Amino acid sequence: MRELPDLHEDRIAQALGAWGIRPVALTHLPVGFADHHWRVTDTSGRRWFATVADLSRKAYLGPTPVQARERLAAAMDTAARLHDDSGLGFVVAPLRTPEGRTVRAVGRDRVLSLFPYVEGASGEFGRPLTPYLRGLLLDALARLHRVAPLRGVPAAPAEIGHRAHLDAVLEDPSLIGAHGPYSGPAARLLAEHTKRVRTRLEEYDRRAARLADAPLVVTHGEPHPGNVVWRGPRPLLVDWDTVGAAAPERDLWLVAEDAADLERYSDASGHPVDPDRLDLYRLRWTLQDIAEFADAFSRPHARDRDTDLAWQALEEIVTGL
Repeated sequence: MRELPDLHEDRIAQALGAWGIRPVALTHLPVGFADHHWRVTDTSGRRWFATVADLSRKAYLGPTPVQARERLAAAMDTAARLHDDSGLGFVVAPLRTPEGRTVRAVGRDRVLSLFPYVEGASGEFGRPLTPYLRGLLLDALARLHRVAPLRGVPAAPAEIGHRAHLDAVLEDPSLIGAHGPYSGPAARLLAEHTKRVRTRLEEYDRRAARLADAPLVVTHGEPHPGNVVWRGPRPLLVDWDTVGAAAPERDLWLVAEDAADLERYSDASGHPVDPDRLDLYRLRWTLQDIAEFADAFSRPHARDRDTDLAWQALEEIVTGL
């Protein structure tokens, strides 16, 4: 996120004590979407990467903050085991406290996770990768998808978060209310394109049964270029809050662009690729974005860089269905 949250940094500094860290500098980093990030410098000059998640805005993890925290903790624990136990060095995993925890409360409905600070070239969401880099990322995903089943890996949900709210808004767009500058435009946009959105939701519902029969592997969930840090030719995957057991296509549709990519992945992983599931996960991503933005603009908000980007994204997604 680009704007500072309404969270005093003293709360973050206090929570970092759970990892034995005494920070001398906290620098908010205007990167990513949904979570807030800081670069932490400790008394010895060593740097860390801290992420604060707002559980009230993570419906894809659970319908309530309590459930979202449990799911996030399971995801962070899974990422730590992928790195520590399965030997996947490309997993930028959260660090554990001496008690073995990967998340720490920093106020109501917010939790902190701590990561090593990784030097490298950050990717950008929506920016295409070259065939060479795509191949390296597909190789990493193939290694991830070959991992033996891990205890406690959360299941990736097939249902769309905030679905009930989206259905209600499509029935009556005025339910978005008047909570900020983008409430009205969002209501008008969804009113204009109600039939289009409903048609795609119905399509997803009809086809989602295909996911129930799919083989399950450990998936990252969002391995797009914005979640990859490149250290030379080596891809390092960050943002593991969406990790979950699912069909391989949950990851592949975000990376593979042609038949050669899919063949390379299948050869490396041993998993055949189902084109129908690729399309289904692509559709699910689109509908999940619409549901999340509709929810965000149904809450109190101001106009800033983050909400400007959210509105631009919602408008492009809905009109492009």
